[in-house]
Amino acid sequence: MLRQQDVGHRIVVRRIVGIREGRPLFSDALGELVELSETHLTLATAHGPLRVPVTQVHRAKRVPPTRRPTAAAVVALERAADEAWPAPTRGRIGDWLLRSADGWTGRANSALPIGDPDRPLAAAVDEVERWYAEQGQPAMINTPLPLAAPVGTELDARGWTARPPTLVQTAPLPLPAPSSVGTPAAAGRADLAGGQADLAGGQADLAGGQAGAASGRAGAAGGQAGRWESAVVELATAPSEGWLAVAAGRKGGLSDAARHVLTAVDQVRFAHGYVDGTLVAIGRGTVTGQGRWLGLSLIEVSPAARRQGLARQVIHELAAWGVSAGATRAFLQVEQHNTAAVALYRRLGFVTHHTYLTRVAPH
Repeated sequence: MLRQQDVGHRIVVRRIVGIREGRPLFSDALGELVELSETHLTLATAHGPLRVPVTQVHRAKRVPPTRRPTAAAVVALERAADEAWPAPTRGRIGDWLLRSADGWTGRANSALPIGDPDRPLAAAVDEVERWYAEQGQPAMINTPLPLAAPVGTELDARGWTARPPTLVQTAPLPLPAPSSVGTPAAAGRADLAGGQADLAGGQADLAGGQAGAASGRAGAAGGQAGRWESAVVELATAPSEGWLAVAAGRKGGLSDAARHVLTAVDQVRFAHGYVDGTLVAIGRGTVTGQGRWLGLSLIEVSPAARRQGLARQVIHELAAWGVSAGATRAFLQVEQHNTAAVALYRRLGFVTHHTYLTRVAPH
C-alpha cells in the first residue's frame, strides 16, 4: 500500500468500480499522487484530478516516471540550484563541489558529487571527509538520484546515514493563472507548507449553537476573508529586517554566512506579503543557470495567515518576475514528507524532476 513518502511520485491504482455477477470490476488509473489521507487518495492524471476512496483501492504502487531526465539535465539543474544557494566557503575535488556556510542549511554545507572527481571514488570520499574536518563540520554529501547512486553505495559501506528524501521539482513558466489553480479554500490548504493546520477553531462550529451565534460567526468569517483578499505582495532586491526575522525563525538564526547564501546572487528578489501593513508571508526567487531557471525558496506564511492562498500569491509574484527576467522554467526543493507543500506545488504545475538524499558521515 502507499505511504506519505509516495506523495509527489507517479503511481498506478487498481480500483473497484463495480460488481458483476458477484465479482468485482476493476479499473486502473495512472498519475502523480498529490494527496493521501486515511479516507482517500488523489491523483493528477492526464485527464485531470481523480479522487479515489481508500475503500475502493484494490492495489496501488509507485511506478517509474515515464521518462527520466538525462544525466546532463540533472547536472545542469543541480548547478543552477547551487548558484541560487551560494555557500561562502567553497572548494573542489575535480568536478565535485565542496560547500560550507557555518552549518546553515544542509544544501550550503554539503558536497555535491556531480562530474568527475579526478580520482578513485573511495579517495574522493576520503577527501570530502578531510575537507569538512578542516572546517570543523560533519561531512555531508548531497546525492542526486539516480545520478549519484554509485556514491550512495560507497557511503552505505562506510555507515553514512541519510536524511529524508528531498524532491527537486520543476514547472514551465509562466505558471497557471491563480484563477485556474483551484478554489481559494483548496489553495489555502497548501499554505500549511511551513507548519501544521489549526483545526480546533473550525471544529467548534460543529457544536449545536444558536442561530444568532452561527450568523455572527459567518459574518466574522466573511470579514476575515475580506481581510486576506487585501493582501499585497511586494518584491525587493534586498530583504527587510522583518523578512530576515521570519527566515531566522524558520531556519534557526541568520549568521553572516547565512546572509551571504540569501543575498549573493546577481538576480534575486525577496517577496514581502503584507495584510493591513503587517508582514505575514515571505518568499525568495533567483534566476540562475544562464538565465533559464527561476529558483523558489523560503516560501513561508505566518501561522495566523495560513490557509488563505498567500503562499500561492507569493509564488505567482516571484514567477512573474522570473518571466520578466527571461527565465523559462522554475524549480524548487521540498522534503518528500511535506505533503501539504507538495500538493500546493502540484496544483501550480510542478512535477518531480529528480530526488536527492543528504548523507551524513558517522561521528
